[in-house]
Amino acid sequence: MSDAGGIGADRLRSFVERIERLEEEKAALTADIREVYAEAKGEGFDTKVMRQVVRLRKMDSGDRQEQEAILDLYKQALGMLDGTPLGNAAMKAAQRLVDSVAKSDGDSVSITGPDGNGVKIKNEDGKKKVETVSRGAMA
Repeated sequence: MSDAGGIGADRLRSFVERIERLEEEKAALTADIREVYAEAKGEGFDTKVMRQVVRLRKMDSGDRQEQEAILDLYKQALGMLDGTPLGNAAMKAAQRLVDSVAKSDGDSVSITGPDGNGVKIKNEDGKKKVETVSRGAMA
């Protein structure tokens, strides 16, 4: 029975069996990953944070920087950083961002910290590009 209703049964069976083998491998890998997290937890590591680190390391650095900048901005907006050194710096950076956007022609905005390091957000072909800029390199 190699052809049933116009479908190559042997070829279909081959695909299904390959998928089943891969699903078994995936389940085994998932179990292995779970064991590594359990081992790390047993040694005192916070596995929730480890999962976040793994997720962040998979991201493109520009996407990660943009996400971190937005997260800091949201925390600052919700008052979650008030009274901390990071919160105070975030307040100053947010104010500089607001001032820069107000003055910007829309092509790019730069945010610098007290140390001269910062982030430059460019609008290239309708997409945001975030770059980290070292001291003195901001335009």
